Order: sequence, then structure tokens, then C-alpha cells
Amino acid sequence: MQRAAFLFMAYQVYILHNKETGAYYIGSTQNVEARLERHNRGYERATKSGAPNWVLAYQEEYATRSEAFRRERQVKGRKSRAYIERLISGDG
Repeated sequence: MQRAAFLFMAYQVYILHNKETGAYYIGSTQNVEARLERHNRGYERATKSGAPNWVLAYQEEYATRSEAFRRERQVKGRKSRAYIERLISGDG
């Protein structure tokens, strides 16, 4: 009997940086590369004005969507540019 193989798709919390404007964007997704492309093509309202200059600056991986969303809210809740920059530099 053959067992079905399930592809595990982790969720990521990611931080984008726009080097032109200096802005940061925090989000979560299962596919960071596809999400980055959507941001840079101007498909996302929150980042449209900075397109196509977004680069992936940081990401963390979580097993579930709820864990990733909880962490996304935690990072956003800090409301601190210094905190985001410490995460990116590895000191957070």
C-alpha cells in the first residue's frame, strides 16, 4: 500500500525594505517570492507607491498560519523602526 505524500508548506513572516523611500513593510505568507513579486508589480495597495523597489530584508518561518500571523502582529505592534532594523541585522 502506497501512502500519499504531503508537501509541507511553511508560513513566513517577512520584512520588505524599500531602499528608495526607506520604508519597511511587514507581512506573512506561504510563498515569499510570489508575494514579493506582487508587491513589486504594484498589486498590493499598502506597497503600491513604493513599487518596484521592494527587496526582501528578513524572514522567519513558522509551521502554521496562525503562528505566523501572531508573530506578524507582534512585530507590527512594536511600532518601532529601531526594532525592525535590529531584527534585520540579527540583533533582535
